[in-house]
Amino acid sequence: MKKIALSFKNLTKIYKPNNTNSITALNNLNLDVNEGEIFGLIGPNGAGKTTFINILGGTVIKTSGEVNVWGFNLDKNPRQIRASVGIVPQEVNLDPFFSPRKFLELQAGMYGIKKKDRITDQVLKIVSLEKHANSYARSLSGGMKRRLLVAKALVHQPPIIILDEPTAGVDVELRKNLWENVKQLNRQGVTIILTTHYLKEAELMCDRIGVLNKGNLVALDSTKNLLNRIQMKKVTFKLNKKIELNENMFKSLKIIYNKNNELSLSYDKNKIKIEEIIKFITSKNINIDDISTNDGDLEDVFLQLTND
Repeated sequence: MKKIALSFKNLTKIYKPNNTNSITALNNLNLDVNEGEIFGLIGPNGAGKTTFINILGGTVIKTSGEVNVWGFNLDKNPRQIRASVGIVPQEVNLDPFFSPRKFLELQAGMYGIKKKDRITDQVLKIVSLEKHANSYARSLSGGMKRRLLVAKALVHQPPIIILDEPTAGVDVELRKNLWENVKQLNRQGVTIILTTHYLKEAELMCDRIGVLNKGNLVALDSTKNLLNRIQMKKVTFKLNKKIELNENMFKSLKIIYNKNNELSLSYDKNKIKIEEIIKFITSKNINIDDISTNDGDLEDVFLQLTND
């Protein structure tokens, strides 16, 4: 049985609760995150992701509900919860005159870690900043600054790391390096919670995904099961000659285009089998030179769940 790292029961946050302009940022959120998994939390702007993270970080006070992190209750043990969680914020906010080593030493001191117990050099190595340990933060590249924020979240060796839009606005190479760091941490047993607008990243990285929309958890499942929700499938045929095809010949069939001996279709995979389409084409004495299919991706699921 999987151990639960984080548990949220009926978590609610209402801003200005006694005002006619009150805003419900989180509405009775029920969610468990398992130990050792990479969990994705996605949703449009204003969905409640930032509020969720800030409640864990102690900068926002929940309205009601129960939060348990690594066995500690938020109401009874707030300090233990903050010690159990490392948060990597979206915004890069560093003192330009601090070196990475000094910055991490200061952070460790704020957690009350004795000098002999600090792991500054180890953390710098994890994020590949050991060669820049004594450089001013202002001289670091944007990618290095991002990695330094990850290092900051690791100084107290928390079992849970939360990454808030970690690759927003960064280049492809940095994104790749950052995900390698995340995977390495996860292999070491760290539980990862990730928020991102890059849905392809969530699809590739996450074991399970929760979808927030207007404060409500509208989906919670494994990445594989969420992708299986996609009913529409696309297929493109390259033929030796053009075929005359009517959408009414099959239920749910839509012709995207049919020209230059290339036929592109979409269909409901629960109503039509691709073998039926292939059989129809070949029955017209037409050869199929190539077939390419597209089963859709997490973005299709996202739009399906968040479009009102």
